[in-house]
Amino acid sequence: MQIAITRLAEKGTADQTLCERYGHSARIISPLKAELKASLVQTFVLAANDGEFDAIFFTSAYPAKYIGMHLDRNITKKCRVIAIGPQTAKILHDQGIPAETLPTFYSRDFVPYLGEWIDGKRIGIPRADVPNPELIQAIEQAGGMAFEYRCYGLVPTGEMLDLNGAESVLFTSANSFSQANLPDLSGILPIAIGDITAKRMQEGGVDPIVVGDGSLEGTLKALNEYLKTQ
Repeated sequence: MQIAITRLAEKGTADQTLCERYGHSARIISPLKAELKASLVQTFVLAANDGEFDAIFFTSAYPAKYIGMHLDRNITKKCRVIAIGPQTAKILHDQGIPAETLPTFYSRDFVPYLGEWIDGKRIGIPRADVPNPELIQAIEQAGGMAFEYRCYGLVPTGEMLDLNGAESVLFTSANSFSQANLPDLSGILPIAIGDITAKRMQEGGVDPIVVGDGSLEGTLKALNEYLKTQ
């Protein structure tokens, strides 16, 4: 099956290989583009390297790619570095930054992962300019202090998604669905990478046929299980 995957162009480089492992082919389509805010990246890096945080939480691979290279290689002696998934952790590891990996692909599990340790701790979060009040509230309710650095923006391209020849379309985030310029999806299998994306799709009038666990690999496994029943 040819799967059109909504990704930032910078983030889809390994998708084809993974899809082939599960018997599919991938085509990256980009309803959004990232705009890095260099001054905020610099401000975050200076704060991190000065030891202002007890933990840093990378909620996606994009900031890890552009920030990890500037972090002090001894930073893990000063604070914990947590990545939301293995791809993000690998980017950090490849740059010489050992990182813990959150056991799920959802930021809502960050506070439960840290447990009581978070009380009184300062958490640095370099992330997209997309509100996530639930994460901030959870950190504060657990006694932590959240310091968000919205160091890149996600801007709609405005271009109609090219689904020519695609048999399915996999939305990898809620915003990649709601901010996309969608063509007619008739005859195309809609897929959500996880439950948050699925909810946004349903609110937009599209019921995903397959819902993953928040990761591409987990979604491909769910897709193959679905296809077995057809």
